[in-house]
Amino acid sequence: MAKWGEGDPRWIVEERPDATNVNNWHWTEKNATPWSKERLHQLFKDFKIDQSDIECVVEAVDKCQGEATVNNRKGKLIFFYEWELVLKWSGQLLKNSKLSHKGKLTIPNLSEENDLEDVEITVTIDESNDESETLKQFMYNVGRDSIRKQLGVYIKELKEEYSKNLILPKKGEEGGNSINNASLNDANNAKNAAQRAAAAAAAAVATPKASDSSKVGCKLDVRTLSMTEEFHCNANDLYNALTKPDMVSAFTRAPAKVDPVRGGEFVLYGGNVFGKFEELIPGKKIQQSWRLKNWSSGHFSNVLIELEETSNSTMMTLQQTGIPASEYNAMKTNWQRYYWHSIKQTFGFGTSIADSL
Repeated sequence: MAKWGEGDPRWIVEERPDATNVNNWHWTEKNATPWSKERLHQLFKDFKIDQSDIECVVEAVDKCQGEATVNNRKGKLIFFYEWELVLKWSGQLLKNSKLSHKGKLTIPNLSEENDLEDVEITVTIDESNDESETLKQFMYNVGRDSIRKQLGVYIKELKEEYSKNLILPKKGEEGGNSINNASLNDANNAKNAAQRAAAAAAAAVATPKASDSSKVGCKLDVRTLSMTEEFHCNANDLYNALTKPDMVSAFTRAPAKVDPVRGGEFVLYGGNVFGKFEELIPGKKIQQSWRLKNWSSGHFSNVLIELEETSNSTMMTLQQTGIPASEYNAMKTNWQRYYWHSIKQTFGFGTSIADSL
């Protein structure tokens, strides 16, 4: 079984520029956290914001907590970053006073899930008086836009810096830096599509449906769903996509709790999907007790996922028993849309391995 972040040697061939990660097929990851912390400190060191008779300066970063990683799968870049920032600032009214007032700017959640214009920035002042409130209002109306522009510089440079050598040249290509503007545009478009997909997924799984099972004493009418899907990857990679917390968070586009051990729990899509693992055979089988939040209290379906690796793909067979009859049609659609299609789109498992070699 290939380890997280490492390639499976069965898919490596000899004719490649650097002898690793042929045609960018494997999931590769770079840790951008140390670089990000240093760059954020640089961007907000003595950063001046002024206008007419008002002068304010972001003096330094007071708090920088979070992480950033960049992933490549099948030539597709996926950027993850999540930061909590606190900036120290000071300002003065040049015409009326040379007295400097101090305060803080708090950015609770800078992440790839939010557009820059939606990033929350709160402005506070240490001591309140007429002058300081004027400066605070200035920082709110003008300063926040300047801060967002600096955050935009960080995001742009993150994508440029950590795209280098992450996408390797294919056979016949020269150089170790084949990233182009199209790849970055694809990453931005994928982020926007991911936000819409995550919202739609949460709404789809959370929508309550009328069911006679809510009546005491009524027998629940249940159905069984069977489906087969082909993925152009090896079985271990698909198994990892369904059980590794980072990879599950990637294809669901939301934080996910996943404990891939027998009896371990999973919670997806903001708690709308949850259950526990009943049996796990790496690269072969995943069995779960699985339910939606809006189902009758205490009712779980049984999900059995079996993987069979062929010469150039993996066949996934799913059987889900105990689905409330009123949920059957939606269940089939949601597995296809929010699991299989999303996994293929996120990790490139919809492209033939043979085509990539």
